[in-house]
Amino acid sequence: MNKKLGLAVAGAVLALSSAAQAGITIPAGDWTVDISGNVNAYYQNTRASGGAHAATSGSIASARDAAGDRVANGINTGLLPAWIGFTGKTRQNDLDVSFTISFQPGVSSKDTSGDGAFVNTADAGDQILNRQTFIQFGDASWGSIKLGKDLGIFASDAILSDMTLLGVGSGSGLSGSTANTTNGGIGTGYMYASWKGQIAYTTPNWNGFQATVGLTNPNQGVNLAGLTNNQDRLGVEGKASYSWAGDVSGKVWAGFASYDVTTNGATPKNYTITAYDLGANVNSGNLGVTAYYYKGDGLGTTLFGNLGADANGKKT
Repeated sequence: MNKKLGLAVAGAVLALSSAAQAGITIPAGDWTVDISGNVNAYYQNTRASGGAHAATSGSIASARDAAGDRVANGINTGLLPAWIGFTGKTRQNDLDVSFTISFQPGVSSKDTSGDGAFVNTADAGDQILNRQTFIQFGDASWGSIKLGKDLGIFASDAILSDMTLLGVGSGSGLSGSTANTTNGGIGTGYMYASWKGQIAYTTPNWNGFQATVGLTNPNQGVNLAGLTNNQDRLGVEGKASYSWAGDVSGKVWAGFASYDVTTNGATPKNYTITAYDLGANVNSGNLGVTAYYYKGDGLGTTLFGNLGADANGKKT
């Protein structure tokens, strides 16, 4: 076995925050293993206006708490959490094969032990997330297939184009210092693509054009109207994009999503979530501009299906 270790470490960024990024590449026989990640931390001060619980139901805007307090302080990660990921790649039997596993530890800790031993269920800052566990295989001639958990397909380009991805963006409310990350533009500019179990096919790259379509796990969750939204079948998501390079580079894309939902209210209702989006990102020199639009029927706000129907099961 040939052993080779290459290490590249990017320095620190100081703007009331600290950040470090590293990448390690290890050739091991027919495989190449990459280890990469980042650590970031910010001091955050959130000030809310308006009365107690003034934010509209479903909003992620901050409001005074029940005691009338409008200020929260915390030390937390930004929109992108601390991250460590492991990716292995090989070319065998005329196939490109890879696997990826990643973990995202939190920075915030408000319990007295500092390790989550006495933390309540609402304090997510001590949780270690697992956002990626997938395998992928394919060939440049026919595309690739992904199986496992990864970022959702619909609205993924929106969050990956968010200029606050490596920063903070919008806070998480007065309890934001307990959350694992901040919100960036989630809920204020786009739906959260979330991290979903999926089987997805991606076409070859045809001179900049590429498309992906996939089946995703049906999610189960409670919306803020008190209803449990049980998604009854596999979701269907897809997108198509065109990218170009040059002095003015960029990307345009369009996507869709569809899910079936059953509520558990006094009068259970069945309905179908449908959504589509359009986006463009253009870059020239140090300037980058992103435009994004989405529309959904029963989609809700911030998260898929959240407040997608009222207490009577009527889609919003």
